[in-house]
Amino acid sequence: MPSGVRTLRRVPASAELVALGRRHGLDAVGVTAAEPFATTRRHLERRRAAGLHGGMQFTYRRPERSADPTRALPDARALVVAARSYRRTPPPEVDAPGDGGAARPVGRVARYAWLDHYAELRAGLAAIKRALVEGGWRARVLADDNALVDREAAYRAGLGWYGKNANLLLPGRGSWFVLGSVLTDAPLRPTGRPVEDGCGTCTRCLSGCPTGAIVAPGVVDARRCLAWLLQVDGPFPREHRVALGDRLYGCDDCQEVCPPNRRADRADPPPAADGAEAVVDLLDLLAATDDKLLARHGRWYVPRREARYLRRNALVVLGNVADGRDARVAAALRRCLAWPDPLVRAHAVWAARRLGRDDLVDEAGLAADDDPLVRAELATPVERR
Repeated sequence: MPSGVRTLRRVPASAELVALGRRHGLDAVGVTAAEPFATTRRHLERRRAAGLHGGMQFTYRRPERSADPTRALPDARALVVAARSYRRTPPPEVDAPGDGGAARPVGRVARYAWLDHYAELRAGLAAIKRALVEGGWRARVLADDNALVDREAAYRAGLGWYGKNANLLLPGRGSWFVLGSVLTDAPLRPTGRPVEDGCGTCTRCLSGCPTGAIVAPGVVDARRCLAWLLQVDGPFPREHRVALGDRLYGCDDCQEVCPPNRRADRADPPPAADGAEAVVDLLDLLAATDDKLLARHGRWYVPRREARYLRRNALVVLGNVADGRDARVAAALRRCLAWPDPLVRAHAVWAARRLGRDDLVDEAGLAADDDPLVRAELATPVERR
């Protein structure tokens, strides 16, 4: 672009962009300088070296990139950062009776995954991007992207503080928010300063984590975090299967016990939109084809986009919540014990034995199974329900 054209650009007032984002459904918007996140980079590198990332890639893969906004947009000068709430009341559950009148077993889904809340966030950010581009500036939307540490951008823009569970909390509104940014080369003025810590001496999230994954204030050991373990390939760790409970995707425990969130929840959250999925019928999931599973739950992070991991997770939950005497549960276990994939067979062994249905394992003839995953499950004691 000729140098003379650059002087004709209009720099929008930061307040205009904040107001524009609010009109397009964003709950909080702030502007900060696109400077490198030096401290964040050091934290990522140290925690990765200590193994706390648990194999997670995302922003751990290249901290030098995800902690420097100019890597995502060369010559970036500002970040317009936004938060959109996903705090909703659960949709009504419809209990479909199983054999003998028992309710069908279901798995719970974390709030942020009831719907694609990132789509609504990106729509609001896109409106800000359009305004910048129309003014002659470059802009790029980043949300839930490994190119940028969203929480640090939001912290610097003054949207909230880091809680002890490592989530960002907005003053008076808690942490039920998805975060995203618009990077731009426009020289926007910052709108706020980092918010002071609001947690004080509270440690409820640390004690409320079912696996003790929050090993220090603001430090999460991903190797113990149920939300992350549900997204990791390979067998689900035996030592955390019982603690998983009914969580099929994600875990909200550290947010549910958080006092700012509990206060915000008393303010009558809006109802969940049509199509929100707070629970999933486990028997339907285990009976579905691979294509149907990935079409239904495609917005979730599924390792390598392989449906076997959805079945793996569902079998662990089934072992924790189902009634082994239910004929439909027994039929699902029989199918999975005979499944061609040894990962599915192995977790079906665990679920059947946890539910006291060793007879189904014997019936399937798995004593002769030579797969190491299956043999390891057969050799390991299971805590009965």
